[in-house]
Amino acid sequence: MTRSTRKILVIGPSWVGDMVMAQSLFMLLKQSQPQVQIEVMAPGWSGALLARMPEVTRFIDMPLGHGALQLKRRYQLGRNLRQYAYDQCILLPNSLKSALIPFWAKIPQRTGYTGELRYGLLNDIRKLDKSLLTMTVQRFAALAYSASDMYQASYRALEAIPVPKLKVMLEQVDKALSKFQLSRTRPVLSLCPGAEYGPAKQWPARHYARLASDKIQQGWQVWIFGSQKDQGISDEILTLINDPAAISLSGNTELAEAIDLMSVSQMVVSNDSGLMHMAAALGVAVVGVYGSSDPNFTPPLGNNSRTISLNLDCSPCFKRSCPLGHTDCLEKLPPESVLDVLEQLHHQSSAPVSSS
Repeated sequence: MTRSTRKILVIGPSWVGDMVMAQSLFMLLKQSQPQVQIEVMAPGWSGALLARMPEVTRFIDMPLGHGALQLKRRYQLGRNLRQYAYDQCILLPNSLKSALIPFWAKIPQRTGYTGELRYGLLNDIRKLDKSLLTMTVQRFAALAYSASDMYQASYRALEAIPVPKLKVMLEQVDKALSKFQLSRTRPVLSLCPGAEYGPAKQWPARHYARLASDKIQQGWQVWIFGSQKDQGISDEILTLINDPAAISLSGNTELAEAIDLMSVSQMVVSNDSGLMHMAAALGVAVVGVYGSSDPNFTPPLGNNSRTISLNLDCSPCFKRSCPLGHTDCLEKLPPESVLDVLEQLHHQSSAPVSSS
């Protein structure tokens, strides 16, 4: 008796933003194969994100750290996966080592881009045309199609790709609000001032503080999100604001709690970061501030998101620190410009829908 339900293992990415964008791939797989079971192997932190993606059947914790080769461990993981009888594996990372586990798991169809010369390890191998697939989400989404179809189906307009949509549970939101003694009596502006990649992606603390102070004067409250690494800039912003309507949650929340709390925000201002993509997937009005990175490559997705960049001749440089030593791309981007974009988003979301 043959099994009728198709099982797909996805080897997930190692960054929060990329994992959010991977949901578009999961959505496309479900659209074409409603009964498919999608299981995702990824770093442990991503379990909180994947638990809020209804398309994912099961999360598998990837026990090996980013960059670790550990051939023996990878072989053992592959052998252990054989019992699940996957029909296909889709690999989102382009590294050679990421292709070893599905190869040793003997998954019959192993799909992914050529990457680090993965011929032999992959048997459904795709060549990436970066001039056609210009965005990360497009590159992920293209892998939902067969090799013969992807060059037509995946080069469609971005609007044809489903937008990531995280699902939160009201009881979990209320639990997080209670834990951190937060109230929803005033509208919430959330700030995400961290930048894991480096300072060339980080809008200055004084600009965040000025923006926040303006919104507080309008009757808003301000929540600052980030990891432990972001506590320094978060505290600096808090000191500059100097108002009890602003609090910092940086380093104090688990990722699951950050997702649930951010879902009640009305607006989010963020550097180009994983939290920016997370906020966009929650349907919140998001303004992504871009410096050294390219807003055309990894923008926040959805109609309720915007990007802002000065588009200087020296950017995007994709450097961790400004090679010219001034970071003008962010220093000279005034809070007023970001506030204008926020107001445009607010008016758009509150405008009445035409019945014609």
